[in-house]
Amino acid sequence: MLIALHKPYGFLSQFTPEPGSQWRALAELNLPKNVWPIGRLDADSEGLLLLSDEKHFTAKLLTPGREHPRTYHAQVERIPDSAALENLEKGVVIGGHRTLPCEARRLEPQPEHPPRQPTIRHRKNVPTAWIELILTEGKNRQVRRMTASVGHPTLRLIRVAVGDFQLADLPPGEWKVLSPEEMAAVLRKPKAL
Repeated sequence: MLIALHKPYGFLSQFTPEPGSQWRALAELNLPKNVWPIGRLDADSEGLLLLSDEKHFTAKLLTPGREHPRTYHAQVERIPDSAALENLEKGVVIGGHRTLPCEARRLEPQPEHPPRQPTIRHRKNVPTAWIELILTEGKNRQVRRMTASVGHPTLRLIRVAVGDFQLADLPPGEWKVLSPEEMAAVLRKPKAL
């Protein structure tokens, strides 16, 4: 079984809460028993989180060298120019490691994502923009660290796809068991790559 969950803001990618933490745990979302997350999203990130009761999905999706793509929408401070996007695409140095090349583009028109609770901070004099990043690696807080390294801190981060499977209109906090066709899409690389 492979499950797609739209992980809301404020939830850890684990079933047990952290003592003393403000973040909530996946156990609150009434997921089936004996499934576990494949990868993770930080508590302050949202979007597509896959869960399974079959270990082979973890190997297929997370083993380094397989370069399985994950697509993110990041709302960033200021409007990134082409030079900033090119730097992201070539790879940037974060924590002494150069990130692998990726795809980066500004999203125009801006995507329509469900509102986040709580809302992001808003500053009158600092415009924001949405960018799309397609990565094939997943270091700790990588997207946030990458955008900050080119002068555009991330305000909101949503994983919108894994492989060729799109989060689409699955509401935050909701989940579904994937059909065989949807499972195949998760394992397939997007046509753009």
